[in-house]
Amino acid sequence: MSGKATSGFDGKAFAAALSTAPGVYRMYAADDTLLYVGKARALRNRVGSYFNGSPKTRRIMLMLAQVARMDVTVTRTEAEALLLENQLIKSLAPRYNVSLRDDKTYPQVLLTREQWPRIALHRGPRSIPGSYYGPYPGVGAVRETLNLMHKLFKLRSCEDSVFRNRSRPCLQYQIGRCSAPCVGLVAQDDYDESVRRAALFLEGRSDQLADELLQAMQQASDALEFERAARLRDLVASLRSMQNRQYVDGRAADLDVLACAMQGASACVLLLAFRDGRNLGTRAFFPRTNGEDSAAEVLAAFVSQYYVEHAPPPEVLLDREIPEVEMIEAALGAAAERRVALKWNVRGERAGYVELAARNAQITLVAELDSRGAQHARSEALREMLGLAEPVKRVECFDISHTMGEATVASCVVFDAAGPVRAQYRRYNISGIEPGDDYAAMHQAIDRRFRRAVEGEEARSRATGSRADERPRAMHEGRMGDFPILPDVLLIDGGAGQLAQAQAALADLGVEGVLLVGVAKGVERRAGHEALVLPDGRELRPGAASPALQFIQQVRDEAHRFAITGHRGRRQKARMTSKLEDIEGIGPKRRASLLKHFGGMAGLKAAGEAEIARVEGINAALAARIYANLHGLSVPDPTAEQ
Repeated sequence: MSGKATSGFDGKAFAAALSTAPGVYRMYAADDTLLYVGKARALRNRVGSYFNGSPKTRRIMLMLAQVARMDVTVTRTEAEALLLENQLIKSLAPRYNVSLRDDKTYPQVLLTREQWPRIALHRGPRSIPGSYYGPYPGVGAVRETLNLMHKLFKLRSCEDSVFRNRSRPCLQYQIGRCSAPCVGLVAQDDYDESVRRAALFLEGRSDQLADELLQAMQQASDALEFERAARLRDLVASLRSMQNRQYVDGRAADLDVLACAMQGASACVLLLAFRDGRNLGTRAFFPRTNGEDSAAEVLAAFVSQYYVEHAPPPEVLLDREIPEVEMIEAALGAAAERRVALKWNVRGERAGYVELAARNAQITLVAELDSRGAQHARSEALREMLGLAEPVKRVECFDISHTMGEATVASCVVFDAAGPVRAQYRRYNISGIEPGDDYAAMHQAIDRRFRRAVEGEEARSRATGSRADERPRAMHEGRMGDFPILPDVLLIDGGAGQLAQAQAALADLGVEGVLLVGVAKGVERRAGHEALVLPDGRELRPGAASPALQFIQQVRDEAHRFAITGHRGRRQKARMTSKLEDIEGIGPKRRASLLKHFGGMAGLKAAGEAEIARVEGINAALAARIYANLHGLSVPDPTAEQ
């Protein structure tokens, strides 16, 4: 079969004009849809291989048939090409690339970047300045690592609000797990050295760390600093004891084992990790294959994308040979500033670990497919129960959360045929209503969610000349660019009252074709006894054994969890800042200065007028007003400040 595209694009001529430098190439369809992003050690050779007439897979042939143009970006090194390819795949989601799903929910170890760094478990986006290590397969592995870190290096783990307001050492100092920088029991230089050593340990360089400690112990002994030498000796002994827990092939392991299993269009990549001789357990990934049916290609894409985000160990064992292995190896080594070896066909104990990873990848994939099948069955049961003609492709659920009307937050969660779509979850901070008015809160949340969809589709219709009666169909088919599409089923956590508000909001916006279902709590709020309220007034009580109700419960519980989390965060923020925001003369800069000076609201409330007046930008009259407001006293006349 020929590799020539049939769209009129002359791939051979395009490739012949390219240089042999490393870089990234992008393939586009006639409508400018990005089809594929690839990296190349030599652009001319790699791009030319698509159009040289050699046999291609069906997926590649389908892709090449759509290519209308190509762009390339020349990079200085292969490592830069790998980084750029990963960034483009994540940001642009090309149609034919294997894509590694985001893993922000996996736990990591965070070592903050501040005067007195703290070490802690972190989950979520890397928004806090500092160094991140991991991700780990589970919270247990992180806690074990943190337990070791506190014993070895005595770094603080407390939050900044606690750290700034300590007047005496806490229990962690008493049991030998912290050096108490909060009250000045450790010198800055000594603490910084502990932080540096902790970073070496987390980077898997414990042998280098042990050598440094032995040298420092000898120097302390020569200087007759026997207490310091004894502490270093104990630290070395602890490190050696930890390293002796587990070995691979008779030496301390610092490696990853990767295996890929495929079944149809589904793939599972299993990662078995060792760091400093410790088996951190396994993690399973389910990349989007986008039609790729080669396990080697999927594994190669995983290695390229995963190790751009996470520092690779010196050795990575694979269950099969992958394409472009030399280029990937060189790029990862350049990025890590040390050699990274990708190996397969290994022997001995290492071969046993590869076999273990391969077996677990296959088992995990089967379990995942069974789970997807069960999810599909529950979705099909929901369709039958509600009498829908088409499969349920998208379900959304709204929930309202507040405490006695305080800090009301609405949540919207999204489920598709495969389960939760967390990237499309939304929270809405509700304002301008009577505290505790759940009906008004629901109306506002529904209006805000669907108004954007309606206005976006109207703008698109004006731009394309589409008829008004085509709008609902376009919205349901997802032809709305960056605007949200409509769900097939919209669940409302509540009874007839909340359901009526949702109906009214959709009617005001002219949204049609969305089936509304109210989920009313059952007798004594027992799970499985919920009543499903329909817009025509009917109530369905499917019972606890109903797969359809189990699906609804799953979505409703997720909406409730998401709303509660947002409400608690908003309530905490309000309690920390609202009293200051209500004081005349206190803007964002002064508020920030006050909180920073006193380490939070607790420290500010404990301060007297004279202490408050010492803060930059706060005069005596304003200090008196702040003090009075925080303690419920009569507030001085602001004109007295003039």
